[in-house]
Amino acid sequence: MTVYLAPCPLHPAPCALRLRPMSAFFEPKLIAMVCTYCTYTAADMAGSLRLQYPHNVRIVKYLCTGKVDIQHMLKAFEGGADALLVGG
Repeated sequence: MTVYLAPCPLHPAPCALRLRPMSAFFEPKLIAMVCTYCTYTAADMAGSLRLQYPHNVRIVKYLCTGKVDIQHMLKAFEGGADALLVGG
């Protein structure tokens, strides 16, 4: 596993003793709004092949992504999402 390091905000001068893992700073919450017959099927097939996607991705399944409303997107951001993916 690769760990990327960044300077500690309390000590701006880079120093080997003051570096912390990047994951300690920010891990985005991602919401994927997907179509049942297209994108969700592909994600399900990937799971059948034992492929993994990041644990910070949450999948919301729609019958059709044409039913995604701006209100759904705003609710996702209000709920703490950092990014949205609408796939169909």
